[in-house]
Amino acid sequence: MKKQILVAVCSLSLLFAVGACKKKQEQPMPQTGMPGQQLPAGHPPTGEQPSVVMPKGETTVSVPDSVKGKWKAVVLVVEDKATKKAKEYTVNLNGDLKVPDSKLKIEVGEFLPDFKMEGLKITSMSNEPNNPAVRVKVFEDGKEIFKGWLYEKFPTIHPFEHQKYSLALKGGVKKG
Repeated sequence: MKKQILVAVCSLSLLFAVGACKKKQEQPMPQTGMPGQQLPAGHPPTGEQPSVVMPKGETTVSVPDSVKGKWKAVVLVVEDKATKKAKEYTVNLNGDLKVPDSKLKIEVGEFLPDFKMEGLKITSMSNEPNNPAVRVKVFEDGKEIFKGWLYEKFPTIHPFEHQKYSLALKGGVKKG
């Protein structure tokens, strides 16, 4: 029971910390956690003094040379929540997917195998899939309804929320 509560508290703390990424003004953001707890790369470590100031401005994405051209696609999982049926789709980077029997279209952007965010810069620490993430935009009837990152290992951070469908990143597909 203690472990479940700890996981829930840590998950919520991480969600709040990442949610601060969209803030335009500097504000302290509380962080909580246990000693030795590992958070995804790019997120501040937890400790006794729980305060992080988010910088002002727009984020930029920088794909390092060690990653450029090494990945060709991602595997996305789309689930119909009503039927609980999920289907995997391989979508090329900078490509799109029209979800069959729906009004959804998913545009796939950059894939970062080892996602890290430092201040306003988003990048990949390596070409190893340590913390895979993909930037996507989702449209319904031509209207953008979601824009953000999907994380393979942390699917509840900034998830795509829709009453009928869920969307998750299963992983990246390397070239060659």
